[in-house]
Amino acid sequence: MKKLYFLFLFTIINCYSQEIALVKYSGGGDWYANPTSLPNLIKYCNANINTKIKPKPATVELSSPDLFSYPYIHMTGHGNVVFSDSDTYNLRNYLLGGGFLHIDDNYGMNQYIGKEIKKIFPTDELVEIPANHVIFQKPYFFPDGLPKIHEHDGKRAQAFGIFIKNRLVLLYTYECDLGDGWEDAEVNNDPLEIREKALKMGANIMNYIFTN
Repeated sequence: MKKLYFLFLFTIINCYSQEIALVKYSGGGDWYANPTSLPNLIKYCNANINTKIKPKPATVELSSPDLFSYPYIHMTGHGNVVFSDSDTYNLRNYLLGGGFLHIDDNYGMNQYIGKEIKKIFPTDELVEIPANHVIFQKPYFFPDGLPKIHEHDGKRAQAFGIFIKNRLVLLYTYECDLGDGWEDAEVNNDPLEIREKALKMGANIMNYIFTN
């Protein structure tokens, strides 16, 4: 069954029009936050790293069979997150079958998301991804690892992951807020340098998905 997932995802990834999705989750958190972030990231990647991603991201629920249509799914928000049993089962199969989940804490998600990740992989721990990992190396070089985009609590930005057979399947970005950096310039009034840094890191994530 897993081989079928790999084959299906390989076909999706290699077709001309790739598509990524925003996760609509339960629990009350604002899954719809940062509405301009993914479209801007897609535009940047298509222009700079030769991806061919559809300009408008899809929206997907974790229990949906449509989940397996997307090589990359993105979660963000400020509040509570709850995965149902069907969400957990489907998401685990998706990730084991070649999919990739990026959870970007938009400030306030951290206190809730850990227990939900444990539902997916109860025997695996989130580990901090070292700065020498390939996801920080190309096509843009981040010698110190995950860049700091927004201050929030003044803590350092950290990237955590779940690895299955040495493949990063789940990325959790904390105290960074990449999605805010991807948003339209007038939303957060970030300087161009900060927005470029966020977009380049996003491009590295996309590059990792489509080349590893």
